[in-house]
Amino acid sequence: MGRYRVCVATGAWLFSGSHNRVQLWLVGERGEAELELQLLPARGQVEEFEHDVPQDLGPLQFVKLHKHRSLVDNAWFCDRITVQGPGALEEAAFPCYRWVQGEGVLTLPEGTALLAGDNASDVFQKHREKELKERQQVYRWATWKEGLPLTIAAGSEDDLPPNVRFHEKKRLDFEWTLKAGALEMALKRVYTLLSSWNHLEDFDQIFWGQKSSLAEKVHQRWQDDELFGYQFLNGANPMLLRRSTSLPSRLVLPLGMEELRAQLEIELQKGSLFEADFILLDGIPANVIREEQQYLAAPLVMLKMEPSGKLLPMVIQIQPPNPSSPTPSLFLPSDPPLAWLLAKSWVRSSDFQLHELQYHLLNTHLVAEVIAVATMRCLPGLHPVFKLLIPHTRYTIEINTRGRGQLISDEGVFDKGMSIGGGGHLQLMRRAMAQLTYRSLCPPDDLADRGLLGIPSALYAHDALRLWEIIARYVEGIIHLFYHGDDVVRGDPELQAWCREITEVGLCQAQDRAGLVCLGA
Repeated sequence: MGRYRVCVATGAWLFSGSHNRVQLWLVGERGEAELELQLLPARGQVEEFEHDVPQDLGPLQFVKLHKHRSLVDNAWFCDRITVQGPGALEEAAFPCYRWVQGEGVLTLPEGTALLAGDNASDVFQKHREKELKERQQVYRWATWKEGLPLTIAAGSEDDLPPNVRFHEKKRLDFEWTLKAGALEMALKRVYTLLSSWNHLEDFDQIFWGQKSSLAEKVHQRWQDDELFGYQFLNGANPMLLRRSTSLPSRLVLPLGMEELRAQLEIELQKGSLFEADFILLDGIPANVIREEQQYLAAPLVMLKMEPSGKLLPMVIQIQPPNPSSPTPSLFLPSDPPLAWLLAKSWVRSSDFQLHELQYHLLNTHLVAEVIAVATMRCLPGLHPVFKLLIPHTRYTIEINTRGRGQLISDEGVFDKGMSIGGGGHLQLMRRAMAQLTYRSLCPPDDLADRGLLGIPSALYAHDALRLWEIIARYVEGIIHLFYHGDDVVRGDPELQAWCREITEVGLCQAQDRAGLVCLGA
């Protein structure tokens, strides 16, 4: 006979507790024992029990649990279960971190990370295979739009598996923020309904409410060339700027601009010439909002880096929206102030389109969803890569599902209010998808390719590299515990299945496109 101390931790989220009774079993190498518990898990509580078991179970392998249901299937969020057996120096941990509901028996393996085949017994391998088979029935792929990454098969957030849904506090915070934003917009609309805007200062009527020191600084200096250049280095979208290695072929300098060409050549030779090219927007059809035609531009911006670190625009070329007028318009800092400001405003508008759709939606949200779904389909909970990734995929699937239903859907926010809506946003993302490379997703490679290393005023680059180094050092330290060489990586069937699921399935045969390699393979 041996005494076992069992601790059961319930999540702290709203409604994590349950009024339903929970039954537990301990499973060891030498036997199994049902514990006579009357467990009614309470939110945020750790309940501790001691029980005598008549047989020696040996090293514990699993904890099984079954939540009985009464009149209502009251779901329970189980964080983890820990067990200390007779003579054991340390507790055995059985992580759960999921909702428990229904009539089935949930089996939790002891939580030490293992590669497939790492254990002498095959009970863990059978568990892994059963777990993935069940997950693959729940986490299924769907095509949202042709030419874009696959998504989870769910029409709305209500169709999602409960374990990828927002927890209640997150849901309330999210929905309250949406309602507060909608209310603020409605109040500002009423406030400005009877007033006309005749001066730039009139825009101040809509910039009230919560402010930060940075927002106030931008508000005061948004017309300055210095801030305009600074935003390419350190603003919301620092992903487009690159150091010029030659004058862009699409830069059209007509006769009479020899002096400007000479200035550009001088900066080019010094290595201080930079460019931001919005060519991805060229030819994208603009939206029609309330029967009024909108417009898009594909600017090209040439900038110079001063010795002080300031990045200043030298020329802005605006590609005309009308294909019958192929000659682009050039704008210089010496132009009339409002003409130059208008050109910079077109650039900022175009930057918004690329930032939101290419670098934010596609490269962040949609690619992350592919990795999240592939992880659930291909990596069991015991896999070390699963353990590394799962905290970072939290909420990804629900926020994307909500976005597809509310922001970028037919008649969604983009269609109703954005110049690139009405289908243009999908064309842009397809173009961006065709250019997506693995190197572009890795800051050290991306920054090197864009010539942005070693620039003191490139604060985004410095921060990105520091964060990358910290994350890489931690991840490599964990990975090297399990993968001692390339042969181990190649010989891990679960990891290889995960790589193929990402590139060949989720990213639509991305391995066939030049530059996008199979992750980890």
